[in-house]
Amino acid sequence: MKYVLGMDCGTTNCKAVIISEEGRTVAEAACPNRFIRPEQGYHEQDADEWWRNAVRLFRSLREQAGSRIMERVAGICVSSHTVSMLPVDDRGRPLRNAITYQDERSYGELRYIVDKIGRERFAEIVGGQPSVAFLPNKLLWYKTHEPDLFSRTYRVMQASSYINLKLTGVYSSDIDQASRTQCLDIGTGRWSEEIGQCIGVELGEILPPLYAVKDVIGTVTKEAAEETGLKEGTPVIAGCSDAMASVYALGLSAFGDAGESSGTTSLCFFGSKVKGGLETPVVTRKCEIKDMPYIFDAPIQTSGAAIKWFIDKFAGEERMQAGEENMDIYAYLNRLALETVPGSHGLLFFPYLLGERAPLWNAYARGMFIGLGMDTSRADLARSVFEGTAFALKHVYSVVREAGGAATSFRICGGGAKSRTWCRIKAAMLDMPVYILSEGAGDVPVGDALIVGHGMNIFPDLKEAAERIIKVQEIIEPDREWVQVYDALYPYYVEMYRRLDSCLEGYKNTVDTLKSGF
Repeated sequence: MKYVLGMDCGTTNCKAVIISEEGRTVAEAACPNRFIRPEQGYHEQDADEWWRNAVRLFRSLREQAGSRIMERVAGICVSSHTVSMLPVDDRGRPLRNAITYQDERSYGELRYIVDKIGRERFAEIVGGQPSVAFLPNKLLWYKTHEPDLFSRTYRVMQASSYINLKLTGVYSSDIDQASRTQCLDIGTGRWSEEIGQCIGVELGEILPPLYAVKDVIGTVTKEAAEETGLKEGTPVIAGCSDAMASVYALGLSAFGDAGESSGTTSLCFFGSKVKGGLETPVVTRKCEIKDMPYIFDAPIQTSGAAIKWFIDKFAGEERMQAGEENMDIYAYLNRLALETVPGSHGLLFFPYLLGERAPLWNAYARGMFIGLGMDTSRADLARSVFEGTAFALKHVYSVVREAGGAATSFRICGGGAKSRTWCRIKAAMLDMPVYILSEGAGDVPVGDALIVGHGMNIFPDLKEAAERIIKVQEIIEPDREWVQVYDALYPYYVEMYRRLDSCLEGYKNTVDTLKSGF
């Protein structure tokens, strides 16, 4: 019997799993990641904590599975959140905290790059719309504001490539995450010389060598084996983003399949037979899944994070009530949201608490409640947050559908799949059945395990393996009355933001100027 190991370094949690060649989960582990926020709009993480968490997970897997199974692990695949900027020196030591994709500090640098290259030319090079989430502006900020550290930088890594470096001693960048950095020239498949010249950075030197996702970059070293409990010599593949791993973990296998990995953020995927144009504000990527040559890849910035924000900032009364009833606060909010009508009596929530990625791609969008009245109830507030994140999902799907994508059903995995109320709202918002995946199935590390297993021919038939491993727990059909309400309100959700867009940009610039004066 052979086994595969998948691990994901997510924004809020690290998870890992060992799966047998017959599709049985034999061990799994998880631990939290911390955010560091030194200033407003700054989001960082400690790379040493990434590695400590990885060691903790690997050791936990060994304790659960036993040394006999660990000796039979045929390969390891690590994925991670993306895009981050982690500079390391020539001994692989982090020079500062990693700047993560949520970080907004390099907005000015982004505007400089777009103005210098031109928005259309920039999109032509990288295959997507510019956003503060990506790497060119972060590199320019780093070079400008921390020149001493920049001069000592040997490579800039992603979370997964740093963990792979610690495991194998090899500097690498998987082509999947490379294509998401906006530093890769999609025409040549190499680091972009034009973007490098614009920011004054030799990208081919500072960014690691490129590998295909399933390429074996090296094996677990003796030192890493002693620290982690892994077997020395175990092959490690280049890996990928959590987004690509999620496509596999969702069990998407044919055109018409779509899904969401619903967590702090949402990663949404819609199959397509055609590639979207550069003007489409949702990126199309090549896909290895049969009958799905392309896939629209749409990250939504705050989904689960918006619900947590509401709980932390507004739901003190609900937390007390949940405690009195011995209920989890999330379960209590699910019940509370159903005590009001669909549409929350006209209250719209815009979940742009950290700006927005797809399909807006801007850092100046801000969270808003529109439609507050003297009769607004706490149930209205709670439900509108669930609905606002679902409206954001509908916005993405509307853009995808116009560009040639399609979906007939929608799979949900991750923490968001545990909220039945939220899933009911999404089914009605998209007007299609929602497939809730069983707990454990659909987790990103499961996708990592499928990727390495398929790459090493342990799972030669990927579709058959996915069907064995990824189980559907429940199918939720759309409520027809809710569908009618959301269809009526959705145009206002889109149009209200469109009319505010330019005003919000100026407002953010003014607020930033005012902040600098205090």
